[in-house]
Amino acid sequence: MWRAKRSRYAYLYILPFFIVFLIFKLYPIIYTFVLSLCDMDLLSGDLTYVAWDNYSRLLHSEFFYRSIGNTLLIWIMSIIPQLTLAFLLAMLMSNKWLRGRAIFRNVYFFPNLVTSVTIGLLFGTMFSYPGGAINNVMSVLGLEPVDFQNNPMLARMVIAIAICWKNFGFNIIYFTAGINSISNEVLEAASIDGAGWWQKVTKITVPLMKPILIYVMVTSIIGGLQMFDESKLVFQSVPGDATTTMIKYMYDSAFVRFQFGYGAACAYVVFLIIMFFSAIAMWITRDRDKEKPVKTSRRKDMVKA
Repeated sequence: MWRAKRSRYAYLYILPFFIVFLIFKLYPIIYTFVLSLCDMDLLSGDLTYVAWDNYSRLLHSEFFYRSIGNTLLIWIMSIIPQLTLAFLLAMLMSNKWLRGRAIFRNVYFFPNLVTSVTIGLLFGTMFSYPGGAINNVMSVLGLEPVDFQNNPMLARMVIAIAICWKNFGFNIIYFTAGINSISNEVLEAASIDGAGWWQKVTKITVPLMKPILIYVMVTSIIGGLQMFDESKLVFQSVPGDATTTMIKYMYDSAFVRFQFGYGAACAYVVFLIIMFFSAIAMWITRDRDKEKPVKTSRRKDMVKA
């Protein structure tokens, strides 16, 4: 009797989570898919079923493919220095001889606490032409000011720098935790065997940190392919829409041109693209040693016999 009553109370405790999940998670997902198969009248809100026309239009849009290329290019330019810098700084701050390690970690993590809108406006002001902070420094050094906004590649690089500056401190936390979890006995044994610093990093540290590296890589892909704030706010307009990412394209379609059905279809296609690249990352970083069948030698079988 008491157990049955306690079970009913347990359902009451978990009920708020399911209510919030159904209203704010599951219902929007289902409604977005239904909306992607329709056209919405902006004034009346009526839906007109158009089947897969929005998806067909999206897949034949050259501008959408261009936004995919912009997203991948900006992500690559940001993720390589981001992970490299985070790993090197994590290695440096894992040394016991370095004083003030906690202060450095807090300083490096601070940009992650700043909102993306603030970072976008900050970098847009810094790299503005001709009176931005970067151009003022270049003028003091006797260099000509650079119009970053009207140079597509430079504009992408500025956005990549902004994303890298924001996120590398977050990855330092993960890398530091992974490095500190490695037993000192393993590293000491490698030193006794004559292993150098580079051999310790490549043969011990990186292999033992593989789960964390996979997690950071997958989350970086998911977050990087969803970049929006920096691409929209750093520069308002770039020739050839060189900084238009997939999410910005979806936003402009739905909330600037008010094509809600087309924007919903774009959202689902972006989801499939992110899932595709995440699956590739998981496949590349999978543990191949566990997939190899264990081969027992014929000699051992004879000994057992």
